[in-house]
Amino acid sequence: MNHSWHWSEDTEHAYLTTSLLSRWPHGFFTRQSWPSLPNTLRQRLGGDGPAYRAKQVHGNHVVTPQDLPADHAATDQLPPADAVMSVAPQQAVWVCTADCTPVLIADTQTGQVAAIHAGWRGTALNIVPTTIAKMQAQGSELAHLRVAMGPAIAGTVYQVTTHVAAEVGRSLTAMDAAIAALDDHDLVAHLQALAEPPVLPDPQSGRVRLDVRRINALQISGLGIPDEHVEIAPHCTFQEPERFFSYRRTREKKVQWSGIVSC
Repeated sequence: MNHSWHWSEDTEHAYLTTSLLSRWPHGFFTRQSWPSLPNTLRQRLGGDGPAYRAKQVHGNHVVTPQDLPADHAATDQLPPADAVMSVAPQQAVWVCTADCTPVLIADTQTGQVAAIHAGWRGTALNIVPTTIAKMQAQGSELAHLRVAMGPAIAGTVYQVTTHVAAEVGRSLTAMDAAIAALDDHDLVAHLQALAEPPVLPDPQSGRVRLDVRRINALQISGLGIPDEHVEIAPHCTFQEPERFFSYRRTREKKVQWSGIVSC
């Protein structure tokens, strides 16, 4: 994970990029882009093609532009899904977040891309591996995928119940029946004992701190994708109010957008 992150601040809307995805126009935008929608932000990445997004519902359904109207402003009229995957060049796919993890994936051989909204519920449902499987069905190979996780709430400050942590953690144990069968308390103890643990202690009884991005990284590693093909942004939405909206911090329904363009 030696790739660097850069702020593009020479436009009206600042956004974060990573050299891991330098071949693809992409950006993790900040609160300064609110209330602009992807059809406007798409222009900041270059080009004037359509922007595709879905109605996010914290699930694991994946759609393609063939399932979506382009540049549609009415969210309630969009099909429900939490990942959008390209099927042709110059398709811009987008997700919005306000503590959940925005994940952008690109294929170095096919040029196809995907944008994923991975909150704890979607992560528990394996939204990232599900999307990768659909990319594989479309011709991708794991060795050719590059994955970037943008700004999200950090595990050090994300307090959840032990049950939620266990529910998310079970997404890592599908191949180990003995671990999957543990009760919530013992499963969380197992996760806390891992190297670079995705679950951290909390002083409040029945609570722990959950690192959703680390869970996703472990899911990706479990598929066989090398760590050097995965990047995690060094930014926390909860702890950086000057840059990001955080639903956990303010309970406001405001978001920042993340998008990537296929090539």
